[in-house]
Amino acid sequence: MAQSQALRSFKHRNFRILYPANALSNIGTWTQRVAQDWLVLQLTHNDPTNLGLVTAVQFLPALLLSLYGGLLADRFNKRKLLLLTNIGAGLSSVILGLLVVSNNVQLWHVYALALLLGVFTAVDSPIRISFTSELVGKDDLANAVSLNSANFNAGRLIGPALSGLLIANYGTGPSFLINTATYVVMVATLLVIRDKDLHIATKPQRDNKLKEAFSYVLKRRDISLVMVIVFFTTTFGLNFQIFIALMATHEFGYGPGEFGVLGSILAVGSLTGAVLAARLEQHRTIRNILRGSTLFGILLMASAYLPSPVLYACMLPLLGASVLLTLISANTYVQSNTDSHLRGRVMGIYLMIFMGGTPLGSPLVGGLAALIGIRGTILCCGIVVLIAALVVRRLYSNFKATQI
Repeated sequence: MAQSQALRSFKHRNFRILYPANALSNIGTWTQRVAQDWLVLQLTHNDPTNLGLVTAVQFLPALLLSLYGGLLADRFNKRKLLLLTNIGAGLSSVILGLLVVSNNVQLWHVYALALLLGVFTAVDSPIRISFTSELVGKDDLANAVSLNSANFNAGRLIGPALSGLLIANYGTGPSFLINTATYVVMVATLLVIRDKDLHIATKPQRDNKLKEAFSYVLKRRDISLVMVIVFFTTTFGLNFQIFIALMATHEFGYGPGEFGVLGSILAVGSLTGAVLAARLEQHRTIRNILRGSTLFGILLMASAYLPSPVLYACMLPLLGASVLLTLISANTYVQSNTDSHLRGRVMGIYLMIFMGGTPLGSPLVGGLAALIGIRGTILCCGIVVLIAALVVRRLYSNFKATQI
């Protein structure tokens, strides 16, 4: 019975159809992400600063465009918007893949196409997240968020290992082309989603404004505090692309195969956290979000000076599980406690904070790693996450006290 409850979102046809397409897309995303990181290291002779800058360029549009993605989600048909964003992202992927396999790729190509992919991803993300409630309805939303997170992290489990294998044998080009193929599958799947089966509580309104969503978030102290802890956790803690790439190359002298395996080991914990989250829906409270962020900060600090690759690999699943439980709970809390007519725009704000911190954090992490080494950088990031969690916990306690 508990298992059927954990999988109850699959009773909805549209969710059932889209789920495997999302699985392939997630595998493709992680395959490309690892290949892009490795390509940058190849082109720059293992320069951590450029690795941080390319990551920042890719996520910079999230800081600028996530809000407008949320606005579009509340104004137009989400399925049709997702068709456009997936076509655009697929084009950026195939161009980079062709440049690599033809041996014409240059560093500026990677920057430009990372930016283009970031534009489509920034618009896509709030639309995709708010579309989940239309696929399954409000009652099954928390369950669907957990299942989607498990899906995403299954891709994180398979994608890095697959990409590492491909890079070791064929170079980075095939990884980008595989991701292109997954976008084709996603577009085909979106075309067979039935609008009549969607759970649409309110019809899209063309006069919706962003100001309304900002006012709503500022008035909702609980949602504001969740967004604050998400900002610090993701900006300073969720830099595993850089952490693992530099630990693998600089500290342990690993090649692409081992780099991909470390990414997959991290995903074991992330996937475990997502599966646990599907069974712990009733525990998604702000206090537990703060506990999770505190634990993540402590584990991140501990991971900084683990002396061997084996011990570091053993720590990665714990890091993945702790941060995923925290972020899934935060995502679900915000979605479930936001009025339906504002959900797209509020999730746009949430994603601006979730991903928009990366353009700030990634160059800082890359530059700091070049100055003091990756181990010292990871330690500093863990300290920031821990302090933020403790400060927000105190603010939340004061807020609750005023409500009594």
